[in-house]
Amino acid sequence: MRNIGQEKRSEQKPAPSSGRRTKPEIPPEFRSEPIEKLDQAALIRILGEPGSEPGTIFKKSIACKRLAVIGTKEAVPALAALLGEDRVSDYARDALEGIPDPAADDALREALAKLKGSTLVGVINSIRRRRDPKAIEPLGKLVGGADPAAAGAAALAVGEISGPAAAKILQRALGTAKGAVRTDVAGGLMLCADRMMAQDREAALALLDQLSRPDIPANVRIPAMHLQVTAAASLKRPR
Repeated sequence: MRNIGQEKRSEQKPAPSSGRRTKPEIPPEFRSEPIEKLDQAALIRILGEPGSEPGTIFKKSIACKRLAVIGTKEAVPALAALLGEDRVSDYARDALEGIPDPAADDALREALAKLKGSTLVGVINSIRRRRDPKAIEPLGKLVGGADPAAAGAAALAVGEISGPAAAKILQRALGTAKGAVRTDVAGGLMLCADRMMAQDREAALALLDQLSRPDIPANVRIPAMHLQVTAAASLKRPR
């Protein structure tokens, strides 16, 4: 036989749930809106703040994202100082990529001799996107370097920048590179040929002919042959 206390507890029903969870409040140190409203000088000051706490890293990341939109030459030194920091390097590179001033190119080139590993590869890719012709020579040294990831990225960057000097570097490397690096060198040479087609068709076709040899990796050789056919067909079309 149940007692009275048991009966009362059994009759109590839980309050109906709305099915919605209360949204957690964002801590002040992780709010992006106040940072996004700051001017360039204030954003630069944030980049120089010491510490590696999550809140500090977050503030620097948001500041970099904002500088990618409004940044000028004055922001370049502060951004360049972050290129070697793993957790904010990508954001700093994105900001430098968005700054049209040549100072951004200078900073990225200078970083090539200071970095290694993934941060170095990231800087190489930023140079590739900006197509800085002054970077051909330092990138060429990395193509023959001991780090295969950096060598492959550098080969593709040299090809993207293109031009006779880039072609010579990649042609030399094609005879010495091995494995995956050689594939990237061949890919860079094909990029170079494609970009050179409008300026120097004869030289571009010579590069494509070199890339059509049986010893070239198939994933490069077949597209190179296709470019050859396309270029030849365009000559036969009536103007």
